[in-house]
Amino acid sequence: QVQLVESGGGLVQPGGSLTLSCVASGNIFRINTMGWYRQAPGKQRELVATITSGGSTNYVDSVKGRFTISRDNSKNTVYLQMNSLKPEDTAVYYCNAGVTHNTGVYYTNNYWGQGTQVTVSS
Repeated sequence: QVQLVESGGGLVQPGGSLTLSCVASGNIFRINTMGWYRQAPGKQRELVATITSGGSTNYVDSVKGRFTISRDNSKNTVYLQMNSLKPEDTAVYYCNAGVTHNTGVYYTNNYWGQGTQVTVSS
């Protein structure tokens, strides 16, 4: 019912920057909290950052001061600006969104994007 499409991943040198984008489309009444997660090879998926519909943000300690999450509610889009990238930031980055639907009944589902690869290497 809702599709999340990420873009912006790629290969970057240590110290470089990338901006990830995630656009939500489909049967959407309201998008609640949106977030970015990442999964490195052999590791569990971890939270990177979240942003509420009101703009409140939360970050994992390892990215504080380097990454910035933002959203454009008019475009159903969430961004992740990543600066001062480190090799340990290498992972597949996934977009996540809590979406409220209204089909005569209000209900909320959680959705994931397909992931975009970020590789930090010289």
